[in-house]
Amino acid sequence: MSVLVPTMGALHKGHQALIKRARSMSKEVVVSIFINPLQFENAEDIEKYPRSPERDIQLATLAGATEIWMPDYEEIYPGEIKKLKASPIGNLFEGVSRPDHFDGVVTVVNRLFEIVKPESAIFGEKDFQQLQIIRHMGSKVEIIGVPTVREFDGLALSSRNIRLSETGRISANVIYRAMAAAKLAPSVAIAQEIINTTLSTDSGFKCDYAEIIDEDSFFLATDATQNKRAIIAGWIDGVRLIDNMRMGA
Repeated sequence: MSVLVPTMGALHKGHQALIKRARSMSKEVVVSIFINPLQFENAEDIEKYPRSPERDIQLATLAGATEIWMPDYEEIYPGEIKKLKASPIGNLFEGVSRPDHFDGVVTVVNRLFEIVKPESAIFGEKDFQQLQIIRHMGSKVEIIGVPTVREFDGLALSSRNIRLSETGRISANVIYRAMAAAKLAPSVAIAQEIINTTLSTDSGFKCDYAEIIDEDSFFLATDATQNKRAIIAGWIDGVRLIDNMRMGA
């Protein structure tokens, strides 16, 4: 049984948590490293994406990867690209701000599955909308989500964090603080108010969206919603950050 951990490189402890989970399930753990151009908004964003192949190999190996696969573009997309369409969830939130992003995600994930043929694949909950969209692909591959790994102050680990200035790194903590403060609120309305108020305390954070949603449908949550999750996205220092947290006890 092989388990696939798809990545775009610039590995950190969050990726290592995915690899360790995979290793706990199987002796065969394939870590793919491929920066997928189909999920970027423009060429400039691709160029800015951090690259550290030697360090990636070291971190993946230490975490338990048995094969590190770094395919080139032609291996993933030989000839004409058959672009897939993401589920309707892909038209919401991140999909509004980043048109075609999730179509690019499901297209590359499908290709990775076709080539590697894993029994299972591991993805992080930090990209929760992505995780749910991949679960809706209808693939026979078992999709497993792993909880977000965070810094000492709650900031979700992300390859983009290294692009933050010292001041921006301090500001970034406001996202976690907003969600943590709202987690045990007695109603959705109060939780939403707490999130909005907390985010407004830091002028360094430019909010894109901050909502409490139904985890399954991604519609806005009500007090009757069983599984509620706060999702937040915005920019600090021009760097886009996203995060999420389950609401309730």
